[in-house]
Amino acid sequence: MKVEFYRHSLETEDKALLLETADSIFLTTGEVVYDFERKFSAALGNRRTIGLMSCTAALHLGLLALEIGAGDEVITTPMTFIATPNSVLHAGATPVFVDVEPTSGNLDPDRLEAAITPRTKAIMPVHLYGEMCDMRRLRAVADKHGLKIIEDAAHCIEAERDGVKPGNLGDVACYSFYATKNLTCGEGGAISANDDELAEKLRKLSLHGMSKSAADRYVGRYQHWDMEFLGWKYNMNNLQAALLVNQLKRLETYWQRREAICRRYEAGFAGVPGLDFPRVASNAKSARHLFTLWVEPALRDRFLHELQQREIGVAVNYRAVHLLSFYREQFGFERGSFPVAERIGDSTITLPLYPKMTDEQVDYVIEQVLAVQGMLAGTV
Repeated sequence: MKVEFYRHSLETEDKALLLETADSIFLTTGEVVYDFERKFSAALGNRRTIGLMSCTAALHLGLLALEIGAGDEVITTPMTFIATPNSVLHAGATPVFVDVEPTSGNLDPDRLEAAITPRTKAIMPVHLYGEMCDMRRLRAVADKHGLKIIEDAAHCIEAERDGVKPGNLGDVACYSFYATKNLTCGEGGAISANDDELAEKLRKLSLHGMSKSAADRYVGRYQHWDMEFLGWKYNMNNLQAALLVNQLKRLETYWQRREAICRRYEAGFAGVPGLDFPRVASNAKSARHLFTLWVEPALRDRFLHELQQREIGVAVNYRAVHLLSFYREQFGFERGSFPVAERIGDSTITLPLYPKMTDEQVDYVIEQVLAVQGMLAGTV
């Protein structure tokens, strides 16, 4: 049996709206984008959303809009994709890593205050795998020290913790609609804010700093525009939004299927020596974006290759960022700097997880993981 790492869940209505939009006048940012933004905001309970080209763009613009730049520090996690700390560098600031919780891989709030210095201006938590960080604790620390919060919610749309959803407590929250995400248009992202003035600044920053979008200028009587400040070219277009807007109606249905798959995985791997996986907090709903298995670090690469030979798609989400060549050379990080993140990064295997997986495919993955674990056990 072959089990791909990921298959998208685009349906006929998504493709039909894409074709309809392709035949329309406006392909760039217009009413389809605005429709998606309104519906996305309503789904998460946030005031404003701005559609963008990527989550990386969202992280960058969030920092710029909050006036974080040269000489500033932003606290974040080493257990994430490189886009998170890279966005801090793109803004001219310095990422400061804090180690993670051993059960979830999320930024450890107990270690947070020790990393705060007079140069710290913001916290950039990552809701890893779809499990939200403890946003109530992070918000309390941020308010105590006068810091901003930029949420990296690339993995996390459907989640909730302590009655809080992504973007509810952060100054801004950033989302990804990359090819493998729960909500996807191949490439795309968004940023949400609950302050109207900040949201308007974010929209203008995404369009070169211009006061009016193309739709504003060309629908009805022509309106002149001004450039109010230096911005970027990060706006979402109508074609991307056309693929997204109807998927919002199916988010809960697809989440339920991923939840069922994850519970099947957890039951299959529970109590098996040498296998572990992140735990979802009892007061939380995980978005279930990724299911990662933690194996003995010395066996991880052999484990990956054995699963690939059995026609199972796998990935690694993620190796600890601070040990990648650029960050080691740029900042002098060494192994041992953040041991929990390093342990997770050395042991992680990401298994297939998507709504179109059948129970037979899930059971095949479980069967093969257990077979490989049995074969490799005791070989270290």
